Amino acid sequence: MRAAVEISMYPLTGEYLLPIQTFIDRLNTHPGLTVRTNSLATQIWGPLDQVMTVLTEEMSRSAAAAAAPQLVFVMKVLPGLAPPP
Repeated sequence: MRAAVEISMYPLTGEYLLPIQTFIDRLNTHPGLTVRTNSLATQIWGPLDQVMTVLTEEMSRSAAAAAAPQLVFVMKVLPGLAPPP
């Protein structure tokens, strides 16, 4: 089943841009996913199990980074939604 996930990452620190950009850049390296970013969130389209596996891996990597602050992730999952044309 295809799905769309909208995710926002909030590092609880004054230096928030680099951790967010690093997370987004890593999401863009996974083949088979469509990733689009706007000023509020990142949308990811693909097979639901692949999207969730990638998000689990990348959220874990972000949280384990040596200089990582406390992170908050907010997600919306929309099963059955194909990417826009």
